[in-house]
Amino acid sequence: MTESTTESEMAEHLAALHAQAFAAPWEAGAFADLLAQPGVLLGVEPDGFILIRVVLDEAEILTLAVRPGARRRGLGRRLVQRACDAAATAGAHSLFLEVAEDNAAARALYARAGFVEIGRRKAYYAGADGRRTDALALRRDLSGPRVTPTLP
Repeated sequence: MTESTTESEMAEHLAALHAQAFAAPWEAGAFADLLAQPGVLLGVEPDGFILIRVVLDEAEILTLAVRPGARRRGLGRRLVQRACDAAATAGAHSLFLEVAEDNAAARALYARAGFVEIGRRKAYYAGADGRRTDALALRRDLSGPRVTPTLP
């Protein structure tokens, strides 16, 4: 994507990446709506992206998507670090997210980035097979010293 990319083209691009990463992807319209909201920040690379929202002194990771073929190469870690830095720069003291309890890879990524579990939403996510999975609410303090590794 280039600087001349329209918001509509960006929303389509994000939806296509999201569809590769998730069984229940978001539509382009959802991304267009989010990108138009104040406080929503996007970090995007060719194989993935992270979308956050900052409100006052708190921020939330709305979604993080990495193409399956690009996983386990540090992209998720870099995107999470970019989100932490952007949220802190925007004045957030805490960064929150929700992750499916059965998503071991994402949970490990967030734990390495300094996120800690602060709660649980019972049966929050619906699987393709109809089973429900708990969401774990995680938080990272952005006001103290950084605990994540330096980006390459």
